[in-house]
Amino acid sequence: MHVPKYIRNLAIVAHIDHGKTTLLDGLLLCGHLFRHHEPPPKRAMDYYDLEKERGITIFAKHTSLYFDPYKINMIDTPGHADFAGEIERVLGMVNAVLLVVDAQEGPMPQTRFVLSKSLNMGLAPIVVLNKVDRSHADPDRVLTETFDLFVELGANDVQLDFPYCYASALKGYAFREGEAEREGMQPLIDLIIEKVSPPQGHLDRPFLMQAMTLSHHPFLGRQATGRILEGKVGKGELITLMASDGSRSQHRISHIDGYRGLDRVEMDQAGAGDIVSLSGVPEVRIGDTLCDPSSSFQLPPIILGAPTLSIDVLVNSGPMGGREGKHVTMSKIRDRFRQEKRSNISLCIEEIEGKEESIRVSGRGELHLSILIETIRREGYECLLSRPHVVLQEGKEPMESVYIEIPEEFSGMIVQDLNRRRGEIVELSTNAHQMTKIKGLLPTRSLIGYRGEFMTKTKGVGILTSIFDSYAHLKGEIPGRQNGVLVSMTRGKVTGYACFHLRSRGTLFVDPTDEVYEGMIVGEHRRGQDLVVNVTKEKPLTNVRAAGHDEAILLSPPRKFTLEQAIDYIQEDEYVEVTPSAIRLRKKKCRECERRADRRRV
Repeated sequence: MHVPKYIRNLAIVAHIDHGKTTLLDGLLLCGHLFRHHEPPPKRAMDYYDLEKERGITIFAKHTSLYFDPYKINMIDTPGHADFAGEIERVLGMVNAVLLVVDAQEGPMPQTRFVLSKSLNMGLAPIVVLNKVDRSHADPDRVLTETFDLFVELGANDVQLDFPYCYASALKGYAFREGEAEREGMQPLIDLIIEKVSPPQGHLDRPFLMQAMTLSHHPFLGRQATGRILEGKVGKGELITLMASDGSRSQHRISHIDGYRGLDRVEMDQAGAGDIVSLSGVPEVRIGDTLCDPSSSFQLPPIILGAPTLSIDVLVNSGPMGGREGKHVTMSKIRDRFRQEKRSNISLCIEEIEGKEESIRVSGRGELHLSILIETIRREGYECLLSRPHVVLQEGKEPMESVYIEIPEEFSGMIVQDLNRRRGEIVELSTNAHQMTKIKGLLPTRSLIGYRGEFMTKTKGVGILTSIFDSYAHLKGEIPGRQNGVLVSMTRGKVTGYACFHLRSRGTLFVDPTDEVYEGMIVGEHRRGQDLVVNVTKEKPLTNVRAAGHDEAILLSPPRKFTLEQAIDYIQEDEYVEVTPSAIRLRKKKCRECERRADRRRV
């Protein structure tokens, strides 16, 4: 157990893809946590499957580095705006933040959000200008822009006098201004020890802690993670749980987990300033107070921003329903979402009046919801998803602050799109490299389904990021998808012959031998209306044989959707069918699906 004055608690925050997790790799390497023959890790803190696959941080994670006599507790936070709830919670456990800013791009929308939260909580940031090794990096300009952002967000004098350093997380070095040597992360470590204030708790006071995150251990059960604010706690000691509803209960601590690099280490005792996970309190929820039995002080609840987007989750009533998933009933699906709600308080789960076989799930954005659905899908659940809808507050709709960076040749087309989608352009500029930067304000409705269209129009080189800004009066009707879809008229297996003859009608979503059913969406039509097609048609066989060769069948690869792309794509009269092995699109009004649903009701 460390004395509080030798503990440093801080979180790494930044806009997505500005190098938080890679920077943490360099700090872990500097902590001599790996053997000489072991290769240095890459994005070591992103150890969940979805994080590795998508290359983004989804969950906030903790680690501890030891530099005798100091202990540095660090929290890696998500960079995407949809996971802002993770950031809002963990900032209550730290005394400072490491604000990572790309030395080329400068402050971005998520940079503004995390910095605003940090300043409002009185935290003193340390700025790291990352990616200084890039050819177009301009750290002096970015440092000025970052200072201007501090002023704009109302930073006090102490916060404005922020320490800073330069770094290349990818190459594994950091240096302070005026230093010529560029090797290792030790200059950043020294800056953290020097500038971050130690926690204010005292070891001789009654134990006090608030549960900030929850996890589940296969043998120890539910674990509550947080920073010990006062006092100390030991294994086997009795503590009191004060729930948010005012109820009190006593529990005995069965296990205390601390952190050392990528590993959890068992501790016999932990004290003020330590970030630990406690086992033995099975009913704990996020925001609950854990304290000494003699204490009656309850910490204020954690209040997060309201959800901005909702989606309806229904039982899969399609012809293939129940064939691929283990959990297909609404009771199982509802229980799973309620379980998720206990550890993810930024979600909102509600029943839909008059619809017993559906529930409404609300979150911070499409990615937030799609990650949740993807997680339960891999656990064997299957369901139907409706088109997302914005969550109104007192008749007002959510607005997004949007940042766009595109080559100048696409700027006119994108500006037209923003105007058509009820957007307001706040700033537009073009630099010497012919790159146009656009800052604007758009309704959240405008972004549903637009990101894929944006990438197509900018040929994959455009950058579009957004974050919730405020609520405003409804902006009026916003255009949706411009193309219709190709809908299967029969049930069966797709044939190459049918795909070959449908290639002129549009873009297909299915491969030969894929199983389809009546009402399933199998492609996108080139025109604005839907078209019913037969993708199971086989080549007619006759006894007549002609001289020469049969016509060669050359097919283009079909368009495959990720879950968030599918949610973005569908319209009001369509569903996304999610199973453990497939993502399909279908029409709501499908005669075969309706007959199946009628049989279920009978």
